[in-house]
Amino acid sequence: MADPIPVYLFLGFLDGGKTKFIHDTLCDQRFQTKERTLCLLFEDGEEELDTSKYTGGNNVTVVVADGKEDLNRKFLTDCLKKSRAERVMIEYNGMWTLQELGMALPDNWQIYQIMMFADANSILSYNNNMRQLVYDKLNSTEVVFFNRCKPGLDKMPLHSLVRQVSRRTAIVYEYEDGTMENDDIVDPLPYDMDADIVEVKDEDFGLLYMDAMENTANYDGKTIRFKGMTVRSPRLPKGTFVGGRNAMTCCAEDIQFVGFLCHWAKTDSIKNKGWYTITAEVKAVKDPVFNGETGPMLYVRSVEKADKPSEEVVYFG
Repeated sequence: MADPIPVYLFLGFLDGGKTKFIHDTLCDQRFQTKERTLCLLFEDGEEELDTSKYTGGNNVTVVVADGKEDLNRKFLTDCLKKSRAERVMIEYNGMWTLQELGMALPDNWQIYQIMMFADANSILSYNNNMRQLVYDKLNSTEVVFFNRCKPGLDKMPLHSLVRQVSRRTAIVYEYEDGTMENDDIVDPLPYDMDADIVEVKDEDFGLLYMDAMENTANYDGKTIRFKGMTVRSPRLPKGTFVGGRNAMTCCAEDIQFVGFLCHWAKTDSIKNKGWYTITAEVKAVKDPVFNGETGPMLYVRSVEKADKPSEEVVYFG
């Protein structure tokens, strides 16, 4: 297999600041190496890249795609071959999904870093009208830059927009004068992590699931209690079931079941797709179910029949 090609991915909507950031990066002496760089632009914004302004500009090839018809392996492979590049920067079109990009990337192209850029004055409007596309970007990015921020900015709506999707993504606010500020808003959990039994309300299961997956170490050794649907399957290890909920990830058309793998000797006694109150100890375990990483595994203390919640679908918020 060919050597891996590192890909730096820049996400966001039109005039969100992607091209400017790429330009500033290419002008940065710290980024200037002898490595040849291919810049693929899949969005035609107001900013343009001028390789004559870059130190070592001869090592930078800029390709502006004609449209979505160029989002395919052959086009990407041909661009790499012609440029003889050793690394790739992609300015991705905000109206396309990341799944479409993933299907088009050559096998040896490996995404090293993902950043999202958004105009602080328009991103909430995008979210109101194109929630699924906004979620698609926020769900994958490592850091979000909210630019064109004005003095006295109310950060909470922007902070909440990101945190509804991820509690791990870093947030940076860039003001009109060029100064930057890291997000420092602390999100208190809606349940008491110091209690003998961490009681999770029905509406907070989505947050429990997301936080436990992202911050497993904080839950190691904790005893939690929540109401969930139990799912049994012959594909699961013997003596286990999944306790969870149907969750809306971005829109009504995108509802999926999420839950924790629960170990219990009496698994055969519970109903498949029944509603129960589950009390269990959480242990941080490195397991194939977490793709070889460490995740929260539940060891059940009790399972009690329960009425289904008034709202069967929960949200990641």
